[in-house]
Amino acid sequence: MALSIDVGASIAEKAKMARDAALKLANATTAEKDNALLRIADSIDKNRTAILAANNKDIALARSLVEEGKMSNALLHRLILDDAKIDEMILSVKDVAKLEDPVGKTLSAIELDKDLELFQVSCPIGVIGAIFESRPDVLVQISSLCLKTGNAVLLKGGSEARNSNEALFEVVAKASSESDGIPEGWLQLLETREDVSEMLKLYSYIDLIIPRGSDQFVRYIQDNSSIMVLGHSEGICHVYVDRDADADMALDVCYDAKVQYPAVCNAAETVLVDSAIARDFLPQMVERYLKAGVEVRACPKTLELLEGKKGLKPASEEDWRTEYNDLIISIKVVDGVDDAIEHINQYGSGHTDAIITANKKTALTFMQFVDSSSVMHNASTRFSDGFRYGKGAEVGISTYKVHARGPVGLEGLVIYKYLVVGKGHTVASYVGADAKGFTHKRLQKHFFF
Repeated sequence: MALSIDVGASIAEKAKMARDAALKLANATTAEKDNALLRIADSIDKNRTAILAANNKDIALARSLVEEGKMSNALLHRLILDDAKIDEMILSVKDVAKLEDPVGKTLSAIELDKDLELFQVSCPIGVIGAIFESRPDVLVQISSLCLKTGNAVLLKGGSEARNSNEALFEVVAKASSESDGIPEGWLQLLETREDVSEMLKLYSYIDLIIPRGSDQFVRYIQDNSSIMVLGHSEGICHVYVDRDADADMALDVCYDAKVQYPAVCNAAETVLVDSAIARDFLPQMVERYLKAGVEVRACPKTLELLEGKKGLKPASEEDWRTEYNDLIISIKVVDGVDDAIEHINQYGSGHTDAIITANKKTALTFMQFVDSSSVMHNASTRFSDGFRYGKGAEVGISTYKVHARGPVGLEGLVIYKYLVVGKGHTVASYVGADAKGFTHKRLQKHFFF
């Protein structure tokens, strides 16, 4: 099948093409979808030189914007691709191909009456509108997950990654269009802010919008569209170091959670330290952060304990609710696990939070009462990720509590429908004085004809 992309099409026309394609893609076989994914992975590998060249154009422009103070270093770092990143993309797509197909699964089966059966069967959502910033590898992640789940998708990346997104879109669209059973038009690329405004009006064509960005950005999408929104907002993540923590473990986890890759939503922004160990633990932790170039913003108690220590800044009330996405950490001394839980539930974003402790009872209290989509015990917040959770990839991390929560993979991109199979049954038989009764008996069988 030849690739045919109408770059001049309006947003409504692209959405309609996606809707038409979604109806066909929903019925593609597992083998057809997996074959297309493997073609995409192979094509990304073969076209890495062109992809990196496009990315270099974006990087050059981004660096000039950073120098002018119009872009943050964090955004620049999220933009950069290299061979290692491309290898990760390829592995991610292949991993999605290996996963079990979530479409067409019988979730439940009930006999309503003899020869009248009800099946609840998983199916694609339909057409997804995905809006994301900076990281071009997100385009590949979202595309592969939508393809596997039989959803068409309209993609809108940030303007700072325009060349990278166009290059990756062309590779993914072409490779999938050459695969049997995959309809043209299932993948569409939007390019401008105006495109987003138009997309938000297209409730007749789009079933779900997934925005990835700041809390303010997600709220803007919610306020300006009647389409359902699955929010992927800011990550204000915490690590709480308990009085029963192993000090070396706590140092390593706190360091990893902030320094390993600070420009992502699952990086820690605040470290909470139990007052019982603060005097011994804080000097080591702060010294390690400062040596790594981390700016430390400290609460009054921390400043008091580290009096005379150079390089510390006083933390403001706003710091406790700020996602830095940079080498900046706020530190607060708390009075035990209950105080830590209260702080996290007040200032956190419901993303990912961790406790470091050898006390299982304390850990259980923390994990039960912290109201976040992922809660870690003796592990870095950086593990909160679709790939690391075995989902192959993710469309984002949802801080919502409806339909999907946490890293959203295949299971978050399918819904279900009810299929009823009878033999001429009519409702009239089940009403009135001589009404028949329902058996409502659970069946151990799958839907099939």
